[in-house]
Amino acid sequence: MTSQDQITFRSDVTVELVRGSATDADVIFAARVSTAGEQSLEDVDGDAERSRGLINYLMRERHGSPFEHNSMTFFVQAPIFVWREHMRHRIASYNEESGRYRELQPVFYVPNRERAVVQVGKTGAYEFLPGDDAQYALIDSAMRASCATSYAAYQEMLEAGIAREVARMVLPVSIYSSAYVTLNARSLMNFLSLRRKADDSHFPSYPQREIEMVAERYEEEWARLMPLTHAAFVANGRVAP
Repeated sequence: MTSQDQITFRSDVTVELVRGSATDADVIFAARVSTAGEQSLEDVDGDAERSRGLINYLMRERHGSPFEHNSMTFFVQAPIFVWREHMRHRIASYNEESGRYRELQPVFYVPNRERAVVQVGKTGAYEFLPGDDAQYALIDSAMRASCATSYAAYQEMLEAGIAREVARMVLPVSIYSSAYVTLNARSLMNFLSLRRKADDSHFPSYPQREIEMVAERYEEEWARLMPLTHAAFVANGRVAP
């Protein structure tokens, strides 16, 4: 049986920007073609700072298409239960590692004590609170034991010649998977409006903490690439245009 010391347990996610073709100027030239036509080519390498007001106007009035002319590709490692939520957003392109073609690595998610784990209230009107020492100890011990048992069964089936696509069925959704995610700023804003909890949002959202961890890293990278667009998004209540 696979022992717990042969397994990696994590309480975080990996989000790395591997390629970004996204600037505030991309918004400007895309918007100005509607009134300037071919003269908008002069704005391709223009100073977006001079057009801060235009970006804010587009965001406020929800003219969304100018925010689509850019691209960001991220490498993401997260538990499969996070991917189930992430891929509900059909506004990105995904390529994920395949448990049919490679042996999945023994890396599993276990919440740490910073994660609130007690649900209080009814669906749609509830909050999560920290647990007590006994609850956190139970989460940790139960999940580690379950993951070790499941991965040992997975290895046993592989060693018996059972196909990877069949053997993987025994694994829990806490196992990590990796994928490339490509999307534009408008798609990302839609994702962030739903997967970040922020006091300044016009429409409050209550995401599961683990997918919010992914969203936080996306937003950090996007804000660095497109600071004016990000600022307008925040200033206008984090509503996707």
